[in-house]
This record gives sequence, structure tokens and C-alpha cells, in this order.
Amino acid sequence: MSGAMDPDNVLQQAVAWRAAGKGVALATVVSTWGSSPRPVGSQLAIDENGAMAGSVSGGCIEGAVVHEAKQVIADGTPRLLDYGVTNEMAWEVGLACGGKVEVFVERVD
Repeated sequence: MSGAMDPDNVLQQAVAWRAAGKGVALATVVSTWGSSPRPVGSQLAIDENGAMAGSVSGGCIEGAVVHEAKQVIADGTPRLLDYGVTNEMAWEVGLACGGKVEVFVERVD
């Protein structure tokens, strides 16, 4: 599951994965600048295998966020991720919107 999704459905999917015994992380857009494709509050649930529900960027940074989320699930340490045209990750993640997005990733226990 990917793409824009009702926030309640993202959370329901996270709860369903947890109920199935899977490790889960929740990524939330906490700030944007410029033409970020998703607004503040947008969420992406990620399970330990990299399955996703929701969206934090419309596809620009989801792969990088999933990579970080797997680490958060493993070590329990939340992370604030910063992607934009002003840092070295701009080319790696393909933030084509020309803006900036900060995403907070935390494990769901």
C-alpha cells in the first residue's frame, strides 16, 4: 500500500502489523519548505520488512525513509530526517519538488 491515504487507515495498518507481531515504525512530516508534495502531519507506516502504508513525499523520499525506519525498528532510537535541495541527500533521494521536508521516524511499541 502506498500513496496518499486517510491518516486513520495508516494508523490502522500500523496497529494491524503490530497485532501480527511485526516491528513497525511511523514516519510523520513535521516541517516543509517550498513545494513539498505532502503537508505537515502526513504519515507513512513501515513494517520490519519494508512494507508501507501512506506517504510522506509522494515517492520522492519513501525509499530513504523506509531504510531509516528499519533501523529505528531495530534499535528503538527515533530519528529526525532532513531532505531537501540544500543538503547532500537531494540527489540521492530525488526530491524533485525543489523544497525541503523533515520527517520524524519513531518505533511503534
